[in-house]
Amino acid sequence: MDMRLGYFTMPLHPLHRNPTETLQEDREAIILADKLGFHDAFVGEHLTDQAENVTNSLLFLATLIPVTTRIKLASGTSNLSHSHPTLLAAHAAMFDHLAKGRFIFGISPGALASDAEALGILDQDRNRLFAEAIDVILAIWEKNAPYDIDLPDNRFKVTTAGTCAFEIGRGIMPKPYQRPYPEIVGTVVAPFSKGVVAMGRRDFHPMSANFLLAHWLRSHWDNYAEGKRSVGVEPDVADWRIARTIFVADDDATARSYGKRDANSPYRYYYKQMLTKMKMSNRHVIFKKHRDEDDSAVTLDRLVDELVIAGTVDEVVDQILALRETAGDFGEIVYAGMDMVDKTLANRSMELMATQVMPRVNAAIGGR
Repeated sequence: MDMRLGYFTMPLHPLHRNPTETLQEDREAIILADKLGFHDAFVGEHLTDQAENVTNSLLFLATLIPVTTRIKLASGTSNLSHSHPTLLAAHAAMFDHLAKGRFIFGISPGALASDAEALGILDQDRNRLFAEAIDVILAIWEKNAPYDIDLPDNRFKVTTAGTCAFEIGRGIMPKPYQRPYPEIVGTVVAPFSKGVVAMGRRDFHPMSANFLLAHWLRSHWDNYAEGKRSVGVEPDVADWRIARTIFVADDDATARSYGKRDANSPYRYYYKQMLTKMKMSNRHVIFKKHRDEDDSAVTLDRLVDELVIAGTVDEVVDQILALRETAGDFGEIVYAGMDMVDKTLANRSMELMATQVMPRVNAAIGGR
C-alpha cells in the first residue's frame, strides 16, 4: 500500500490581510489539492484568532462539497468543548450526507485560551469536556430515539422522550451517511501523549502535528500501538498520519528563500506565530530537543531549519525518507498549507509534491 498524501491548514494569515481574500485562497488550495489527487483536506477552526480566521470548519468545508470530486473533507478539528454534543452530532451527520461520505470527523478539546474565555469555560477542564462530548456524540449515532443517554460521570444528558412524535418524525436526530460513523481523527501535539493510547483503544486515528519535532513522533506511534493491543487489535500503520511543513521548488535558491530565510517567507511567519503562541501557553516543550533544554535554544531560525522540509524534488524526497527512518512507517504525510505570499510558488509546490515527490517516495519504500 502506498503512502497517502493529505492536506492540512489551520490556516495562519498575516493580521493585515483581508479575511474575504484569505478565505477564498484557502478554498482554492483545497480545490487544487482535489485536482492533484490529495486523499483528504483537514481545516482547523478558532473563534477568536485573527490569524486563523476559519471559525467553523464544517461551514467552511460545506462550500467545497460541490466544487471538489474525490478529496475527503475533514474537520481539523471540531473543538468539542465549544458546543453541546447534540449540536455536533447533528451537524456532523448532516455534513456527512451532504458530502455523501467524503467526510472525516477530526476532533479535539479546543486549545485556544481566548476561545475558552469568550465562551465562559476558561476555568473548566476542556479535556474532560472533550471526553464527555465524544461519548455522547457516539451514543447519539448508535442509539435510536428517544435516546435516553445518561452516562456515568457525564454532564450531558440527552433525551427526546417527552416530546418525541414518531408519526411526524419529531425528536429524531440524523445518523451519519457512513455507518456506524465516519473515520474519527485526533490531532496529537504533546510528546508521549496519553490521549493517543485512548485513541488506539477506541479506533480513533492519530495525526501528529506538523509543528512537533521529528524525534518526538515515534512516541505517538508507540502509545497508539499500546492502546490498540490493549483491546486485542494489531495496530495498522495506515491509520497514522504525520503532518509536516513542506515547500517544494524547482531550484535550491527559491527553496531556501521562500521556504526558510526570506523575511516575507510564509513559513517563517508561521513559525514565528507558533513559537509566540506556544511560549504564551507554556507548551513550547514540543520545540525542544529534550525536555530540560534551555528556552534560549529555541530560536526561530532553528525551528525553521528543523521543521520546514524545503528543497527541490530530490531533496524533499530524501527528507521525507529520512523522516520515515526517524519516526517509523506511517500511512499518510499531510502537507501543511501556508498563507499564499506567492500563489505561483505555493501552487507549484503542491503540484510538485503530488506529481513528483510522492511517486518517488512510494517507489523508494516499495509499498508495504
